[in-house]
Amino acid sequence: MEILWNEGKCTVTRVVECLAPDVPLAYTTVLTTLRILEDKGHVAHSKSGRAHVYYPLTRRDQARQSVLTTMLERFFDDSPEELLVNLLKEKDLTPEEIQNLRKVLDRKERET
Repeated sequence: MEILWNEGKCTVTRVVECLAPDVPLAYTTVLTTLRILEDKGHVAHSKSGRAHVYYPLTRRDQARQSVLTTMLERFFDDSPEELLVNLLKEKDLTPEEIQNLRKVLDRKERET
């Protein structure tokens, strides 16, 4: 999805090229993944000659929200606090990231 969001539209070959330096995947593996994403309504394709050109239907922010909601429900008993506590335990944050989190938490506290 990241490649489709960045590129806009891509053939399977282009997706493979974009992945190659980091993740050497076979053409058929990428094609299968794109078809699954299409079946789930996240991408669609059009034809350009013999090639299928895939493009995203789901925006990045929609995908993030969906994944976050699923994680909260499945792994953290629908508790944002549990998610944040676990995340903060596992990741080292820069002072700037900590300051940004404090600002968000302060804003949330004022809203309640």
